[in-house]
Amino acid sequence: MKNSLRVLVLCLFCQISFGQNATRKSLHGQVTNTSLAIESGYVMNINANVRTFIGSGGLFDIMAKPKDTLLFTGMAFQSKKIVLTEKDCAQILFTVPLDLVNNQLKEVLVHKDFQDKTLEGSSQKIVDMQFEDDKQSTAKNNVMYSDQTIKYGTDFVRIFKDVKKLLRKNDEVQEEVISDIAFTAYAKDNFTPDFFNKTLNLKDDEVELFLMYCSNDPESKRYLKPDDKFQLIDFMINKNKDFKNITVSKNEK
Repeated sequence: MKNSLRVLVLCLFCQISFGQNATRKSLHGQVTNTSLAIESGYVMNINANVRTFIGSGGLFDIMAKPKDTLLFTGMAFQSKKIVLTEKDCAQILFTVPLDLVNNQLKEVLVHKDFQDKTLEGSSQKIVDMQFEDDKQSTAKNNVMYSDQTIKYGTDFVRIFKDVKKLLRKNDEVQEEVISDIAFTAYAKDNFTPDFFNKTLNLKDDEVELFLMYCSNDPESKRYLKPDDKFQLIDFMINKNKDFKNITVSKNEK
């Protein structure tokens, strides 16, 4: 009797697992831009733990189902996160409009000496001030990540607030999207390419995708200040282990 019950439970478990996988089908899509033909970049399905390459004409295919979260990243366009709906998955060709990289916005986001002008007249400008003697006397960590620590790093909280001011006129921009942009810009500005290429063993075109992958984890919001630099390093190293286990679709080159 007990053996029969175990077999029944196992069969039900297999059917449920198969049913869940069966609902995820190949999504045929295309990324577009009114000014530039997009023919490179990545699409990642966080829920399915798969990623694929954007090919000629901006076309891509990836396994997906409603409520899955897709990440779109590339060198020429602004990263984007989309939660799929039933309507999206029912389309013969799912089109995703993408914006080109806004260099002016990125400069405001990542400038290391950024100061919020709204704080003028308060004590904030005194706190932010650092004299030449201070720089020379600042202790350097020559043992661990000597050239990759967040030296004179910008406060992520203040970056977040500034981006929010810049984008708040657009009602369609959600707060989590602003957070993703700010985290990505902050990490790219405060860590050298060697950290991503050598320490994390990432290709140049994978860095943006990896950072978007990190920003999707609520844990990333805990490391918002320069004092959290070592926790942020540890967080990204651990996330990189998961990132490396993501399945690459066969059609990716």
